[in-house]
Amino acid sequence: MTAFSVDASAGGTLPTHELELRLRGDLDGEVRFDDYTRHLFSRDASMYSIMPVGVVFPRHADDVAAAVTAAAEHGVPVVSRGAGTSLAGQTVGPGLVLDMSRHMNRIIELDPASRTALVEAGVVQDQLNRAAAPHGLMFGPDTSTSNRATIGGMIGNNSAGSGSIRYGMTIDHVRQLDVTLADGSRAHLDSTDAAEWARRAALPTLEGSIYRQLPEILLANSSAIAEGFPDFWRRACGYRLDRLARDESRYDLAKFVVGSEGTLVVVSQALVDLVPKPRMTMIAVGHFTSTPDAIAATEDALSCDPAAVELMDRTILDLSRKKLEYASLGNILEGDPEALLFVSFTGDDERELRSRLERLTALWKRHGHGYHTLQAVTPAEQSSLLKVRKSSLGLLMAASEGTRRPLAFVEDTAVDPVHLADYTRRFKEVLDRHGMTAGFYGHCSVGCLHIRPFVDLTDPDEVGRMRAVAEEIKDLVREYGGVNSSEHGDGLARSEFNREIFGDRLYEAMRQVKRVFDPSNQLNPGKIVDAPSMTDNLRDQTLRPAVPLRTRLSFEVVGGMRGAADRCMNIGLCRKSESGVMCPSYMATRQEEDSTRGRANALVKALSEPDPQKALGDERLHEVLDLCLMCKACKSECPLGVDMATLKAEALSHQHDLHGVPLRSRVFGAIRTLNRLGSATAPLSNLPGRSRPLRLLMDRLLGITPARPLPSFARSNLERWFRRRASGAHPVPQGQVTFLADSFTTFTEPEIGQAAIELLEQSGWRVRLEAGGCCGRSSLSKGLLDKAKTDARKLAGSLHDSTEPGSPIVGCEPSCLMTLRDELLAMLPGDPAVKDVSGRVRQVEELLVEAIDERRLRLRDDSWLAGRRLLYHGHCHQKAEVGTAATVALLSRIPGVTVEELDAGCCGMAGSFGFESEHYDVSMKVGGDRLFPAIAAEPENTVVVATGVSCRQQIFHGTERDAWHPVQLVREALARS
Repeated sequence: MTAFSVDASAGGTLPTHELELRLRGDLDGEVRFDDYTRHLFSRDASMYSIMPVGVVFPRHADDVAAAVTAAAEHGVPVVSRGAGTSLAGQTVGPGLVLDMSRHMNRIIELDPASRTALVEAGVVQDQLNRAAAPHGLMFGPDTSTSNRATIGGMIGNNSAGSGSIRYGMTIDHVRQLDVTLADGSRAHLDSTDAAEWARRAALPTLEGSIYRQLPEILLANSSAIAEGFPDFWRRACGYRLDRLARDESRYDLAKFVVGSEGTLVVVSQALVDLVPKPRMTMIAVGHFTSTPDAIAATEDALSCDPAAVELMDRTILDLSRKKLEYASLGNILEGDPEALLFVSFTGDDERELRSRLERLTALWKRHGHGYHTLQAVTPAEQSSLLKVRKSSLGLLMAASEGTRRPLAFVEDTAVDPVHLADYTRRFKEVLDRHGMTAGFYGHCSVGCLHIRPFVDLTDPDEVGRMRAVAEEIKDLVREYGGVNSSEHGDGLARSEFNREIFGDRLYEAMRQVKRVFDPSNQLNPGKIVDAPSMTDNLRDQTLRPAVPLRTRLSFEVVGGMRGAADRCMNIGLCRKSESGVMCPSYMATRQEEDSTRGRANALVKALSEPDPQKALGDERLHEVLDLCLMCKACKSECPLGVDMATLKAEALSHQHDLHGVPLRSRVFGAIRTLNRLGSATAPLSNLPGRSRPLRLLMDRLLGITPARPLPSFARSNLERWFRRRASGAHPVPQGQVTFLADSFTTFTEPEIGQAAIELLEQSGWRVRLEAGGCCGRSSLSKGLLDKAKTDARKLAGSLHDSTEPGSPIVGCEPSCLMTLRDELLAMLPGDPAVKDVSGRVRQVEELLVEAIDERRLRLRDDSWLAGRRLLYHGHCHQKAEVGTAATVALLSRIPGVTVEELDAGCCGMAGSFGFESEHYDVSMKVGGDRLFPAIAAEPENTVVVATGVSCRQQIFHGTERDAWHPVQLVREALARS
């Protein structure tokens, strides 16, 4: 078998230029061989990194076949991948990467009668489930990565998930596959009777050779196949010769290649089975004083016929409490548990499910298991539980400190659940003996725990300990008749041990299988058989030591700016597409480089160059960064808290150092000055926005699109109104509050600030208006960090010196208010004024809710809002920094209304982004993904609400409906004294 060297730093001597030209001529899909794209696809969610020679994005099966053919003729290996979330290194390798996820994501047919779906390999699991749900169906395997895991990736990996006790693994749900073989020829794989098998075996092709030789391998190795596989059923390791030999009258090659990790075929299309979707789920959450106690309660849980039994230890719980995204879990737990056991019951009979829930609760109480059982019956009660359970991996990864990370090398073993408690105890003894700590979570119902020890791969001693632990655990799992990989595959982490696990005869049979399917070792070499050492190609060892770099912003992590980018562990949550905010540009383009992960990896590459200062000005790097809307969603939704907005701002500043500041950036960076001038000269200043010739000139000179209406300036701005008004004589028992006159609503929507100030005064506050300067937000977004710092220092000084100590600072524009709370600390670390101001920032909604609850502010029952539905869209920065609970609470205080908060992601406007000509289409596509359709579906009497000025502009532009600020609605309902 031909061996390919694995070069982690370059494409080696492979004929890359000739291959690239060939591919560009043969494929309809994109072909990219640039260094940045190669680097982005050199990593997956594992601890490995191998540089490919190039990446292609096939549009259809013919592209796949053409790519494999060209690669074969040039002697270049092929690695196919979906979302790139593999934990064992299956989707990194030398050669040509096929990204099946970008274009090949169509559900071709869904047949409710036969309960099947015909899908392309890049279809995402949740995408299929959404299409199947109206028919009462779903895809059985339920992975925690269902919002980005592709069906093709699940087939390559033989994925399972929390419900595998009921639904088995992916192999149990695959009927037919359309594949490309190693020579580029196409084949259809299915369950085949003897006559059809013989017909195919007669073909003078690679396909015919496969059908001829496989029966010979089965016959020659029948005893090894019968005896060599681990006893436990939940296996995602080796080639499934046992399944192929199960029925000699019908061979099923479609199932046989499931779990082969792209080493035998490249899957383009699959016919998969669907299962009935249970109408309801109920969850019992046992609270335990130790992890062993929780595991010991599994037997009782299994006796009640659950759909899943999931463990979460204190490590995960504590991490969830630190993340705003998951903090609601702590509100429903009883006491301070060391471990939780989630037991899910699914079905259609509510009475039966409640009976099982009560039975388990009683069993645990009778047998002394745990100190409390929480019963979550409704979806609302379950939402925070499920959110944290599905995010356990990401939360554990968030505990990384620099290059010391929880790594996947022994996290996929499984034993019969009857042995789980004893097995886990001995597992922990191994870790303790080697001085390693780990988080414990996973699927107790099937004896699989995901245990990830913390390891620093830059330390040779720790790498040695990692290998020693891997070898001991491999032997331990064999002792219990378990499996070394039960759902995450072999990859680079475990393939090395397959000869020991399966024995020489069975392993050699698997090597024969590889040679039959792939005579030249073309497809994903080095996985399952003939693998390198598990300690080769380690991700952190492929990076050059970081060169010291002076940054304008503070990156308080190990490794500075590179360390901040390299926190990304590629788990791919930023590739989700139907929930949350992160990542809006990826949702619009479906390109890896437009995800948070893609941008983080691009920055890691730049910051690993010998001259990172120069590399940060690279044009290709800024192509990758360009579509980042700086929404900050990644700061809260990414479990590792990768703050791409801050990283992009710093990178832009270095680009400006090298190439100068574009005129448009200077214009937007000076937005407060421009808005002030616009207000002073209104209404004349509003005329250019209505003149087609002038808008075209602005497009040509500044790149400001004529397709987007410009905001209108108000002559009577907030500052003028505040100076000239006759303030009512209100008592001020609450003391002073400072209202931030932001650069946007002050000059274009002053009525919002007026409403807020009047409400605060009615609530007993003495309002001081801070109108002295800009917070630096607009300059920061354009990378004008020196100007942003100057503005921020001036404003922070004024707020610190001119306000009462400890008094709150509020505002109506979330982007500006959150800048005081967050970015000022990154721009001016150690400045006592900044620290003071940041700690006093509150949302105006919080103060108004307190006033209403304390009856300092009274609202009418009969306002025009009574009986109306309020549809609320939150601002991205607000969601990222403090959440939207205060706004929802304020709206809910208005008598007679019903409030619904949209999960519609980013509006797409993102300040200046939506005004920029080259970004306009993406901006509208982001808004059109979920936000515009949700508003368009509402009746006319629904009141649309949005806290952000950009959001309100985008909503009107995309739907022709006005959006109110919450304070305006509260003032509308205010009881007049």
